[in-house]
Amino acid sequence: MRTLVAVVASLMLAGCAGMDSSGGGAAAGADLKNAGGETVGSATFTQAGDTVRVVVDVRGLPPGPHAVHVHTIGKCESPGFMSSGGHFNPGGRQHGAQNPQGPHAGDLPNITVAGDGTGRLETTTSHFTLGAGATSLFDADGSALVVHAAPDDFKTDPTGNAGARIACGVIVKK
Repeated sequence: MRTLVAVVASLMLAGCAGMDSSGGGAAAGADLKNAGGETVGSATFTQAGDTVRVVVDVRGLPPGPHAVHVHTIGKCESPGFMSSGGHFNPGGRQHGAQNPQGPHAGDLPNITVAGDGTGRLETTTSHFTLGAGATSLFDADGSALVVHAAPDDFKTDPTGNAGARIACGVIVKK
């Protein structure tokens, strides 16, 4: 019996030693609300290795493409959600995947909302982490996910001409 316990303990310790602080296996989420405080969607973040999968589901938003960004501060105060700060950008880069000096770490693809007000975005990124370090979404003041009124043009610094902030959710660990 002692041998079995010793083997199990050794395996458990070996598994712990192989873990890293990149956030592998970590999860987070955000409840998206509009300026009136109504829930208009949700976002989930899951990390495997150096990649974070982001899934955003919305409802009750205006049809068409809308920019989606991670912002630097975990606050979503109405009106306008300006309390969420600028785009998450620990690398000090310019905005947009089409900008030679970009992108911000928090730049994500646009979400397209259908005529019935629903939309879904599924994407992956290695520009931020749910673990520790300089690119962690969980620094001292947290982070928020923001949906904008207009689409992101993926090049104009600092916001991609994304327009007003129409939905916001504080990103929290799960």
